[in-house]
Amino acid sequence: MPVTPDDQATSVADCLKAGANAIHLHVRSTSGMASIQSEKESLYAEDVAQTLSAVRSVSPKAKIGVSTGLWILPDPTARLQAVTEWEVLPDFASVNFSEEGATELAKLLLSRGVDVEAGLCDAQAAEVFLKSGLALRCIRVLLEPQEQEMKHALENVGAIEKVLNPALLKLARPLPFLLHGTEATAWPMMGEAISRGYDVRIGLEDTLVLPDGRIAQDNVELVAEAVRRAIRVMSDE
Repeated sequence: MPVTPDDQATSVADCLKAGANAIHLHVRSTSGMASIQSEKESLYAEDVAQTLSAVRSVSPKAKIGVSTGLWILPDPTARLQAVTEWEVLPDFASVNFSEEGATELAKLLLSRGVDVEAGLCDAQAAEVFLKSGLALRCIRVLLEPQEQEMKHALENVGAIEKVLNPALLKLARPLPFLLHGTEATAWPMMGEAISRGYDVRIGLEDTLVLPDGRIAQDNVELVAEAVRRAIRVMSDE
């Protein structure tokens, strides 16, 4: 798992070479001794700047997004303040609309020129997202079912789509969907996403294993396998 800014920079470059076209990463704290880097996630300006600067020094043209999950900084007000203080900005950020303060956070990011991808884990989050009035300003919707059985995960996806689709059809432009599972559903859900024409993602955040059950060496191995699967599905079509 890449943790330090330099390790994340190397991993990003390798994932791009393996076929990724955008990167979602989690900034880690860089406080303390250099030899004892903290694995704690961070939204503080210094940590964001160090990570993004390291990544862009080796991948200057890459689209880099960051997580803003409320678990990183559990106080919504403190989270807003941290993002307000960012001096080095990512290209986009993920906002989970199941979390308190999501709409305010998304508006702040957009006001600062940071694109937003809307994370929706269930139908209720989809309703919050639509009520925010930000759909037309976001770059994509992340369909993120957390259920570990495919049947239930797909039922959740269907419930989210049932909320979204009538409203999104009225938009002036299509809003891309990215569908991904977690752990047991990571690879099966990728196949479902590809068959639907949705965007996909993969990484150690979602699964530690390859489709055959082997532990992945790193993010790069996961990305390479995802690219192979996508090419195989598209060639079959």
